[in-house]
Order: sequence, then structure tokens, then C-alpha cells
Amino acid sequence: MEVPKDHITTLLDNGLFYSAQMLGCFLVSSVVTNSEASPYLKAENLVLQGDALFGEKEFRRALSMYKQALQHCKIISKQTMNNSRSSFSASSRSSSPNSMNVSPVNENEVKFKITLCHCALSENRPALVEMEGIPPKARTLRMNLTLGKLYRISRHNRSAIACYKDCLRNCPYVLEAITALAELGVSSKEVSSLFPQTPSRGGRPPFDHLDPARWLHRYVEAQCCIASSDYKGGLDHLSELLQQFPNNVHILLEIAKVEAIIGRHDEAIMNFEKVRSIDPFIVTYMDEYAMLLKLKSDISKLNKLVHDLLNIDPTRAEVFVALSALWERKDERRALSYAEKSLRIDDRHISGHIMKGNLYLSLNRPDAAVTAFRGAQELRPDLRSYQGLVRSYLALSKTKEALFIAREAMKLMPQSAKALKLVGDVHASSSSGREKARKFYESALRLEPGFLGAALALAELHVVEGRHKDAVSLLERYVKDWADDSLHIKLAQVFAATNMLSEALSHYQAALRINPQNEAAKKGLERLEKQMKGMDPDAPDEEEENEADDAEGDQEEGELL
Repeated sequence: MEVPKDHITTLLDNGLFYSAQMLGCFLVSSVVTNSEASPYLKAENLVLQGDALFGEKEFRRALSMYKQALQHCKIISKQTMNNSRSSFSASSRSSSPNSMNVSPVNENEVKFKITLCHCALSENRPALVEMEGIPPKARTLRMNLTLGKLYRISRHNRSAIACYKDCLRNCPYVLEAITALAELGVSSKEVSSLFPQTPSRGGRPPFDHLDPARWLHRYVEAQCCIASSDYKGGLDHLSELLQQFPNNVHILLEIAKVEAIIGRHDEAIMNFEKVRSIDPFIVTYMDEYAMLLKLKSDISKLNKLVHDLLNIDPTRAEVFVALSALWERKDERRALSYAEKSLRIDDRHISGHIMKGNLYLSLNRPDAAVTAFRGAQELRPDLRSYQGLVRSYLALSKTKEALFIAREAMKLMPQSAKALKLVGDVHASSSSGREKARKFYESALRLEPGFLGAALALAELHVVEGRHKDAVSLLERYVKDWADDSLHIKLAQVFAATNMLSEALSHYQAALRINPQNEAAKKGLERLEKQMKGMDPDAPDEEEENEADDAEGDQEEGELL
């Protein structure tokens, strides 16, 4: 008794994959046991069963079905080459298109389904081999995009560029192809040349509001600027797009991501919060937002964000980076395990590598941090991966390597005050390089007068060289214009070092008024209170001593057991 094929097709069309795969068992077994069934019909039914299993995310079983279907297609090809016609049994449905010896199974589509199974199983090499078996002229838009991604993962950049260009020739609105080409170093002019040209009346260039496609060229410019580390140019283009498309969640997220990279943390947080107010269920880039909240010690907001993300989709890499940010204060090893889990989900997730690198630095494992930051840089070099590598090499006392990385960042971003500061940081690590460091910090402040990171670094340099008055005057100048807790903490530390305890106290209190969750301010205030009482601020508390005794006792018990 034959199982009607159109019933399983109906189930697949309605997304009832579990019912479809159960019915498919009947469909496949009835054909397999019938020795007179045509290879066409066997292949067609195996593909339907594979589709049902793919829908159920049983990728390994689906892969097996698709491969069996291709084997039957090969049998058909051999029979066709030998000019032997395949006969159909009388029980075959009249609706089947096999009557003229034409297979209903598109082999290229089956190969693409095999590719998707390999991709779902993170088997990129066999996926690429399968895709390369599809003739270029037979590739669809989706096939070209998938092949471009596989070539990029395999570091075959030229081939990846060719695939992404084919996507844009087919459809200029494949935005992820635009971003990929920008990151692969293709110029904005070359990307825009792939778009079909819209003729304008009288030969005049159309205005933005008359030609809707003009925004696409601006989007290309923005992505190419960001990819080449021209963050200011990228932000300018994105801001213009936002005026044309107010409350565009994608543009707001792109702006927030760039602001997070270049250290405009308050603006980035504001834009992330705006995105969440527009679309509270978004997960994209929310790990970047989580890392900023952790940096600001805003634990209540971070806690709520993680709770929301876990309710939205607990399988995304962004969720585990956010969990890592949440746990960093309490348990760095647990935080590291969450960062590693994010990379098991998606090993090309940049913020996962950044988070992992920062955690390794906190755990005093700079060698492992170098590997993590290198992983981020290979995917897309940005300021944070350069900063992480410099910190890691300095922790390893590899000043030459740190200086090479800092100079590389400066060449890539010649107008970046952050890159100049990075070179200054390397010089400041040795007593012989402090004068050079001072010049780099001052250059960074001339380029970006409001760059507090450079101001704090220069103040620290003054302190190290015993110029406490210079440090105080520099910081007080910035405190007048900037309500920033880190400035008050640095001032408090300078005053405490010069035994001006009441001034130090007022600045620690000011820092906590700005950010009540600031751990550095809390610890500094605790030390200061001990100093004001005439106690040694570095002496451990009685509770800490008791905890240490308990830990030793626990260790002895563990050894005895």
C-alpha cells in the first residue's frame, strides 16, 4: 500500500516536522522494500524525509537521507548515459513528473541541503567541498551567501569576495554581504559599483529624498569606514542614516557598537537603552551592552538584562557573554566558563574572544589572553583587541611586542587619540620611556581634549615621577567639566598619597555619589578610613584572617580525606 507523497508535503509546508518524519518512515520503507520502485521515487522520498528531519534539527539523520538520495541520483545518471530508460510501476502516482525520464530531484538543491546540515554540525570543511560541487551558474542567492561565509571561515578571502559580489549583483540589498566585503577590505566605490545604476531625469544626480537607493550607498560608506577603523567617519554616515530612518533599530545598534569600541561609553549605553525601549526582545549586540554595564558597575541593570536575555533565547552566544560579564565580580572562573560557552556556540563571536581575553588577564594568565585577543583580531581588528594585546604583552614583560602592536594600531588609526595613548602606555612601562609617554599622552589630549583615559594616564605619570601638584592641577581642571567617578578616585588617591586625607575623603565620597556601585571607590574609602584612624591600611581584617584559617583547615581536612 503506497503512502501518498502529497500528505508529507502538506505536513512540511505547515511546519509539522515531527509528524512529517514519522510519516516519512512509512513513505521510505514502502519504497525501499519494493524492488520495482524507480530510483527517482526513492530519491524524492528520501529528500522529503531529510527535510522533515532537518526541520526537527536532527541534522546527522537528515544528512544521511540526503546522501542516500544523491546515490540514487547517480544511479539515474548512469542509466541515462547508457541510454536505458527507467520504467515506472503502474502504482506510481500520475502526478509524478517522472514519466518523461526527468528526475523530480534537483541534485544541486540536495547538495545545498547537505551543506546546511554540515554547517549546523560545525563541519565547515565538508560543507565547503559540497558547495564547490554546485556549478557557479546553478547557485542561488542563498547558495552564494553561504559559500561566501564558508570561504571566509576557511580564509579563502578572494573566493569569499567573489561570492559576496555575486550576491550584490543579484540583489544589492544583501546588507550582510556589504558588511562582509567592507571587512574584507573592498573599497566603498567598488562595492557601490556592483549595484544597478538608477537612471535619473536630465542626467542629474538624484537627491536623497528622490532616490531611495541613495541611503544604500551611504550605508556602504559607513561600513567601509568602520571596517578601516575610521570610526568618526562611520558614525557620521550612520547618524545621517538615522535622520532619514528615525528609531531604526539596526542603525542604532551599529552606532552603539562603534561608540562602545571607541570608549564613548555613556553615549553607547544611552543608544542600547533606546534600542531596548523600541524592541525589548532584541538579543543582537546586547552582550556589548552588558560589558558596558559591568564597566560602569551598574549591577542592577546588568542583572535585569541577563534575566531578560535568558527568557528571550538562552541558546545565543550573546547571552553567555552577558552571563560572563555578570559573574566576573563574583567568580572569575565561572565567568570564564560562560565566555568559553559563548565561543562553543559561535567561535566567530568577537565579544566572546574579548571577554575571554580580559578574564585571562584578571586571572593573571596573560599568555592565554594573547591567544584570545589574537582570535578577536583575526576576525575583525578593532581598538579593544589592540588594547588587550598591549596589556597582555606588558604583563608578560614583552615590551618590544607591545610596542609593535601599539604602533600597528596607530598606523591603522592615525587620527585616534586612543591609539596614541596605547603607544604612550608602552613607553610609560619603563622608566627610560616616561618622557616619550608624556608626549604621546599630551598629543592624545590635543587631538581629543575630552579623552579622560589620557588625562588619567598623564596624571599617573606625574605621580610616578613625584609631580603630585601637576597631577592635582590636571585632574582638577578636568573635574570642573566632567562629572566622572574615575577622575575623583584618581584625585583621592593622589591626595591620600600626600597625606591630605580630608581632601581624599571628599573625592571618594564624590565618586560614590556619581556611581554608588564603584568598587574602587569603596575599597579606597575603606583604606582611607583605616589611615584616618591611624591603622595600617594593608593589614588584613580579623574576619579575613579567620577566613584564611578556615580555608587552611578545609585544605588539611581535604588532604586527610
